[in-house]
Amino acid sequence: MNHPALQLNAQVRTFTQLLSSTRRGARLARLLATTQLRTWGAPQDLTERAELVVAELAANAALHGRLPGRCFRLTLAFDPAVDRLSVEVTDARGDRHPRIHSAPAEPDALHTGGRGVALVAALADHWDTVPYPPSGKTVRAVLTTPVVEA
Repeated sequence: MNHPALQLNAQVRTFTQLLSSTRRGARLARLLATTQLRTWGAPQDLTERAELVVAELAANAALHGRLPGRCFRLTLAFDPAVDRLSVEVTDARGDRHPRIHSAPAEPDALHTGGRGVALVAALADHWDTVPYPPSGKTVRAVLTTPVVEA
């Protein structure tokens, strides 16, 4: 009996980079992630959502997770067989966890922050925070491409 051969060449691709906990480091994280995903041939929709997720998580790491002399780490893991991307941003501040802010008390007031995690929650299939010993944390987000049925 003939059986179709399994394709084993679609292995998970990974990328890890330490970046300075600055605005410039956060911007570089976004640019590196986008470039890496395009190099891997990730779907455009997944790449565009990942760009926003990485930008928000990296900005939070640079702004809220910063300790003098400490970097943050960006890790991407892309499984092309199922178009699944895992984004991890690790910073030095395990005592400060991201949370989704409620709506502002004054709807007309101009608020300049607090929406990043809500954006991550809207764009990712799942996100969470785990400790990174001895004193840091990792914020993880998983993004997939929806299956389109014919």
